[in-house]
Amino acid sequence: MISQELTTQLAKAPTPGDVFERLIEQLEAQKSWHLLFDALLAQSKLKLGLPTLKPTSFEDVPAALRPQFEKDYATAARAVGTALLGQKDITGAYPYFQAIRDLEPLAAALKAIPLPATWSEEAQALIQLALYQKVAPERGVEMMLKLQGTCSTITALDQIFAELPSEARSRCAVLMVRNLHHDLLSNLSREVLQKSPLAMPPKTIREAITGRDWLFAESNYHIDVSHLHSVVRFARSIMNSPADLALARDLAEYGSMLDPQLQYSAEPPFDDYYAAHQQFFSVLLESTPDEHLAWFQKKLDAEPDAPDRALIAYVMVDLLARRKLLKEAIPLARTHLIGADPQFLAAFSELCRDAGEWGVLAEVAAEENEPVLYAAALAAQCPQPSAS
Repeated sequence: MISQELTTQLAKAPTPGDVFERLIEQLEAQKSWHLLFDALLAQSKLKLGLPTLKPTSFEDVPAALRPQFEKDYATAARAVGTALLGQKDITGAYPYFQAIRDLEPLAAALKAIPLPATWSEEAQALIQLALYQKVAPERGVEMMLKLQGTCSTITALDQIFAELPSEARSRCAVLMVRNLHHDLLSNLSREVLQKSPLAMPPKTIREAITGRDWLFAESNYHIDVSHLHSVVRFARSIMNSPADLALARDLAEYGSMLDPQLQYSAEPPFDDYYAAHQQFFSVLLESTPDEHLAWFQKKLDAEPDAPDRALIAYVMVDLLARRKLLKEAIPLARTHLIGADPQFLAAFSELCRDAGEWGVLAEVAAEENEPVLYAAALAAQCPQPSAS
């Protein structure tokens, strides 16, 4: 119920504008942020000469007045969202920043708060916002790992991984790799020291398993093998972090030592799953990747099935592009991917742009009956007019 004091103040206001001014002052003082949003937009509509009964609706805003109302709407949403963030109400602030398509303040707030200590409705709401609404996916992964463990985090991340921007995929993959690598190395170290109490604790997975085939005797394993499979797959998305790619290669090397029954297959070229991933990470890590690229080329040359050849070629093109070997990537993509996937032409255009191969792009655009792309490729080759 509205207080008697407020009704008295509003009733004494001499003009409609004063009514809303006094209301806004009171709502700010009371920190009634959601009501304040409505009041600010009602004030905007009053100033625009519009009805105020539906303050947040755009239905009664004519086209000529819409730009000003949109501006007032964004200003009100940012003000209320910022006020809610000031009270640490991140979930309450979300609809306002979402409405103006600016999630950066929310992401910063999520990264700034401590990780929840225990599972609660509030923690669940924060994870929903960070991970499932993709406001700060890596923070959501951190929360999930702490509160729900590796299995639930993998399940959750799998649901949205393909939808994330490449930078977010990379950051999430790094967290998963570091977490699993830590757990696996701890488990290996414990077993090594149980058998050899005087041994030095191994510092890496490779050090732990080298010369210790007994660790894998009788189909033994030291981490959930389905978790290992998933995290190694996530790790293919790691960008610009050699140290974390090296951890991923360690995980793949461990996986290659497991009993074959514990090594799950995947689509080519990852049918020999851990061996292929060792080669994949080595292409990105080694100063001279030729030997490891040749491993994939051999699989490509030996593959009789056209769809599977395309899968292998896609991985090779991705690796070549990441190693900045664009001149090698373009003919491979042209041969195996343009015809296999019509959607790949956009990525091929970017490859040609980055390599400066406009002539090749023009040829492919003509072959694929893409006149606009053909014109764009021709235009890019024309000398730019000098500034007058």
